[in-house]
Amino acid sequence: MIRIGMISYWHVHAEDYTRQVIGHPDTEIAAIWDELPARGQEKAGKYGVPFIADLDELLGRADIDAVVVDAPTNLHRDVMVRAARAGKHIFTEKVIAPTLSEVNEIVEEVRKAGVKLTVSLPRLYDAYTPAIRKVVQEGTLGKLTLARVRLSHNGATAGWLPEHFFSKEQCGGGALIDLGCHPMYLVRSLLGLPDSVSAVFGYVTGKDVEDNATAVLSYGNGAIGIVEAGFVNSHSPFSIELHGTEGTLLYGFPEEKIVVRSNKLGDGWQEVPIADRLPWAYEQWVVHIQEGTEAAENVEIAVDLTKLMEASNRSVAEGRPIRLEELAK
Repeated sequence: MIRIGMISYWHVHAEDYTRQVIGHPDTEIAAIWDELPARGQEKAGKYGVPFIADLDELLGRADIDAVVVDAPTNLHRDVMVRAARAGKHIFTEKVIAPTLSEVNEIVEEVRKAGVKLTVSLPRLYDAYTPAIRKVVQEGTLGKLTLARVRLSHNGATAGWLPEHFFSKEQCGGGALIDLGCHPMYLVRSLLGLPDSVSAVFGYVTGKDVEDNATAVLSYGNGAIGIVEAGFVNSHSPFSIELHGTEGTLLYGFPEEKIVVRSNKLGDGWQEVPIADRLPWAYEQWVVHIQEGTEAAENVEIAVDLTKLMEASNRSVAEGRPIRLEELAK
């Protein structure tokens, strides 16, 4: 049995990961720490486990094998470096950290400690993604020229997002770094890393962070990636749009199905079958711990996600495109 320390219930998905821990036959919650003691005590009572007020005490316990980190993004570097040095495996919510230099420090400590790191990138494993990647790999669309992915909800206008999700200090940004993470890592998985990033932020509700955002990824081969996210839209379907020299693929316009039109397939639009989703990142993490394997692609894409988010934030702050090679390592 892998015994888990839950580190913070700050993130809106912390309860989802708690259910995954409890629901997995090979994992259980051993203890809880939270930067807000009252919240941590409440969760500990709810799940019938100890609340430990001192993080180093939790990390020092021999009966804890691993941690699930849902702390504020600005605490990720400190928490995960300490966890790795304590020999604890780490599962965390995206983004790993807000800057490349912090991510590199975390990954290096994980490597030195020999612990297993996996990041929640759920839409990478949803059933439509491997189906879309298969179409691309088979060359049905030819050379990709544009990838556009959009994800938006009304959390700011309808008032259901917690107020701390609008804290620039804690989150490192707004709609793009939170919700836009998903479109960003999907575009990255389809087109690879760009040469530069340009971003535009909107502030519809007047929060400290953007609630409406677009990032444009520019590639040396002429391809363009477009990432869109928002907290201010009530009926905006999650959508993926791919264009290439031989065809086009659409998903979510608005139906949750994949359709393709290609010079290689004859006339008209054709629907692409979607099979079962891949295992959740949490389930993959448990297997990596048990079998001593590495979440190589998961971590690589998660590190690249931070690169792209840092470049986007700098693009807005400096009013210019940011080349990835400019980022401090």
